[in-house]
Amino acid sequence: MPLRPFVPSDPAAAREYTDIIRRDFEPYIEDIQTHLRCLEAEHARAFEKARDVSEENGAFLEMVGQ
Repeated sequence: MPLRPFVPSDPAAAREYTDIIRRDFEPYIEDIQTHLRCLEAEHARAFEKARDVSEENGAFLEMVGQ
């Protein structure tokens, strides 16, 4: 997970470093979107795997008469 951009709590410091802070947010937003797409893909893979295992369990239970 990407590191969250730092925003100073002091309004004067925030104004002084506005350009730097804005530039920090752009790569963060890109990185978090990439991270979320990865999580979505992993969720889909895990869901399919769980479905396959559930089907195997059903076949097993039928095989042993339960």
